[in-house]
Amino acid sequence: MGAQSEPLIENRTFDEIEIGDRAALERTLSWRDVELFAVMSGDINPAHVDEEYARSDRFHGIVAHGMWGASLISALLGTRLPGPGTIYLEQTLRFRHPIAIGDTITVSVTVASLDPARHRVVLDCRCVNQRGETVIDGTAKVLAPTEKVRRPRFVLPQVSLRERDGRSRQVPPASA
Repeated sequence: MGAQSEPLIENRTFDEIEIGDRAALERTLSWRDVELFAVMSGDINPAHVDEEYARSDRFHGIVAHGMWGASLISALLGTRLPGPGTIYLEQTLRFRHPIAIGDTITVSVTVASLDPARHRVVLDCRCVNQRGETVIDGTAKVLAPTEKVRRPRFVLPQVSLRERDGRSRQVPPASA
């Protein structure tokens, strides 16, 4: 058997992109995602991190930080369409439904318009849960790369969270 090739990440240059092109990814929200996002952002709103409080609020349970879902849009733009070399210029977002722990979110971006003079791309963005409800939608404007980028895929480090009682646990990295 031959050697296995190294996984690559590759962009789509402006000239390779057409109106209607689409990319998608799927993620299931876990409690660890919520914890890590709270650690990284500093957003410790009880609706996201305090189960007792969250049960008594309007959503009756822990919900994701809205920007967790939005960050999945960013991941898609930076890794798939257009991909590496993309410059994020602008994003509008509408948060339509909460994302609960255990929800599986399909994130998609679709090319809506192209500006050849400035190499800008407008993409319709949508996050849909497993029930078919749009939880986030909006529009992204990016500057698409003009040169091909093909690189080895970066392997994310392992993360450990130390519990208040001193125990540690590993958090598996997400894959783009």
